[in-house]
Amino acid sequence: MAERRRHHVLVVEDEDNIALALEFLMEREGYAHDRVADGADALPRIKAIQPDLVLLDVMLPGASGYEICQDVRLDPALKDVKILMMTARGSSIEKRKGLAIGADGFITKPFELKALRDEVRRLLDGQI
Repeated sequence: MAERRRHHVLVVEDEDNIALALEFLMEREGYAHDRVADGADALPRIKAIQPDLVLLDVMLPGASGYEICQDVRLDPALKDVKILMMTARGSSIEKRKGLAIGADGFITKPFELKALRDEVRRLLDGQI
């Protein structure tokens, strides 16, 4: 039987404690993963590795998550990359803005690990 390809997740998060929790969860779920801590480094990294999913913080140094999401959506070569935006500002306006510029999902910090895991599974595997 053919081995199933591991999904690749790029974590774009500047806060170390949150990034460590996200990386731990990705490891536990069996996903390959990388991390970028600066918004300016995100788009070049996304282009280089073309991950299946980007866990994208909204407030980043260098470039905002909204700018990164918009840039990814404008690049036809990245059309299959899923984006799950994360923010501490959980207003409905923030969520609508993220979804309007092309995010596939939006989660508010602090989040329950189960809720995040369910969103990641929904985006990557089509399962909850």
